[in-house]
Amino acid sequence: MTWLEAVPTINASLNATSGVLILVGFGAIRRGRVATHASLMLAACATSTAFLLSYVCYHAQVGSVHFRGAGAARAFYFTVLASHTALAIALVPLIWRTLRLALRHEFDAHRRLARVTFPVWLYVSVTGVIVYWMLYRL
Repeated sequence: MTWLEAVPTINASLNATSGVLILVGFGAIRRGRVATHASLMLAACATSTAFLLSYVCYHAQVGSVHFRGAGAARAFYFTVLASHTALAIALVPLIWRTLRLALRHEFDAHRRLARVTFPVWLYVSVTGVIVYWMLYRL
């Protein structure tokens, strides 16, 4: 396996790691562990940024990868891919704004926006792994 062939697996791992970090970060803030929450969310941001950079570089090299499935699997794949892609695009400014509010200690606004950002980010992380699995493992 070449390094380029390993990139999709690395990207899926970064997506999964982001998902775990935001879930654990959510749990930390629910238990009042603000410093732990902040560290976990910064790690999730770093992991998601690494994913995005890796994803863009990979697809700049290989172009589009076509789904080879058929029937119901194909319909499911494209439904998940469409929602994943649309929400991933919306997620970048959501994360940026949510992080900025926290760093500026505007915690009421941060909390309100995080209630939107969190489920979208979790969905994008999980569906990113599903898209990988269907595209490269089925």
